[in-house]
Amino acid sequence: MQILVTGGAGFIGSHLVDKLLEQGHIVVNIDNFDPYYSPDIKENNIINAIQNERYKIYREDILNSKKLDQIFSTHDFDVVVHLAAKAGVRPSIEDPVSYAKVNIEGTMNLLEQCKKYEIKKFIFASSSSVYGNNKTVPFSESDSVDNPVSPYAATKKSGELLCYNYHHLYDINIFALRFFTVYGPRQRPEMAIHKFTRRINNNEEIPVYGMGKPERDYTYIDDIIQGVLKSIQRVKGYEIINLGESSTISVTDLIHVIESTLGKTAKTQMLPMQPGDVSRTFANVSKARKILNFQPTTDINTGIQKFVNWYLETNLQGN
Repeated sequence: MQILVTGGAGFIGSHLVDKLLEQGHIVVNIDNFDPYYSPDIKENNIINAIQNERYKIYREDILNSKKLDQIFSTHDFDVVVHLAAKAGVRPSIEDPVSYAKVNIEGTMNLLEQCKKYEIKKFIFASSSSVYGNNKTVPFSESDSVDNPVSPYAATKKSGELLCYNYHHLYDINIFALRFFTVYGPRQRPEMAIHKFTRRINNNEEIPVYGMGKPERDYTYIDDIIQGVLKSIQRVKGYEIINLGESSTISVTDLIHVIESTLGKTAKTQMLPMQPGDVSRTFANVSKARKILNFQPTTDINTGIQKFVNWYLETNLQGN
């Protein structure tokens, strides 16, 4: 297959690209190397991919509809996997307009190209953030998501609605995958597990929001990629599907796991909840099991060990 991956130089995207190339597919990547974090990290993420003759990268923005049209007219895509987005809950509160522009208009631009070129398979990366402070646990796809608590979450809910609309009007098969706090090698440096590991290892203080009480359903990158790959093969109709580990851990307990793995003690500063944060995420993955035969296999202790091993190795190499 010839597969377009947007955001394919990022954390999740680069892992997906590597796996798709390993499986023998032709992969086209559109990524604008947004400076939200160092573009050098993304350059490092695609070091192996750019050496593969079945890989093509366009350093372009999904807001550039003319360039998108050129790309879509050049290639005969079987599937579009749309991972590109402005990421981060807290930054979206500071700059909601740009988040809406990229995450909503950018998604519509891609759906318009699928309509024009009659591409009938589309995978959309949504987020567990759409659940807000959902009281029912674990979170199910049938739960109401009408009360987002951050602009980022609102843009992801909007993306799901656009996807449904294009499925309804143009018969595009779409799976909207709600990712639950993905971690693992190449994770963005500002995300909790990466930040905690770096600061504990460097004997620096960690700001711990919500007094360490919030709980998250951390999902290891290999399990997320498993779900995306199965979605590419099975996408039909329109479905919203949770992809998570379906297990939670508090921030305090997470820090203890990282401490134990590193063999160091954290210096913590307990702080109140931040605007836009939620108290808990917890995925019901029964639908993913049924439709995708999704089988998450990496518990938090195993995943943290793998992440720390990667972090220490890349840190020694100066990356």
